[in-house]
Amino acid sequence: MINTGDNLSDPEGVPEVLDALGPLMEFPGAYVFGSNDYYGPKLRNPARYLFEKAQGRHGLNGNAPAVGVVHNPWEDLRDGFDGAGWVNLTNTRGTLKVEGVSVELTGLDDPHIKRDRYEQVAGGPSETADFSMGVVHAPYLRVLDSYTADGYPLILAGHTHGGQLCIPFYGALVTNCDLDTDRVKGLSTHTADDHTAYLHVSAGCGTNRYTPVRFACPPEVTLLTLVGRE
Repeated sequence: MINTGDNLSDPEGVPEVLDALGPLMEFPGAYVFGSNDYYGPKLRNPARYLFEKAQGRHGLNGNAPAVGVVHNPWEDLRDGFDGAGWVNLTNTRGTLKVEGVSVELTGLDDPHIKRDRYEQVAGGPSETADFSMGVVHAPYLRVLDSYTADGYPLILAGHTHGGQLCIPFYGALVTNCDLDTDRVKGLSTHTADDHTAYLHVSAGCGTNRYTPVRFACPPEVTLLTLVGRE
């Protein structure tokens, strides 16, 4: 079980999150946090994403809220995940043992609010793991480039909500980062420095509490089956 973040929408929501994820927390897992785990959402005009895109500014925000921000109790969420045995991947590496297979996970804190510190985990997969992957909340290109150039074969991310409000037969209009809309959700590839990695971006299950609507973008939890190259 890999949790790519944005679990919270309210400072009082930690017990509900842990209760909802309780059955999944019985399995080996790991997690990173997203901006909504750290900060509560604010009332904003959803159309601003389209305005920013028209002005060439979409996906370039990437800053922590400065004023009037609600701080979520992410420490309580962390303690709950850690207590279940999930691996905290905040700018660090971790390992899961799954049916005798050693899975190395290299994680980053959320690039959307500039908490990612790739230099702390750089160097690529270790030689001792059976399989290695990168985990991050927001699939910003600088992060995808770093993981891919370092030789990770798979990168898991979330953040985009699959576009949240999509146009039937066309797809997403925005990604809320600098990733192109063709890769807003699902499995694709990313190439950097003559290396190519698989990228999976989950559209997730939720919405912003102030825009609790998804259109032409059903909620999802993804089951990925990994098989050997042979």
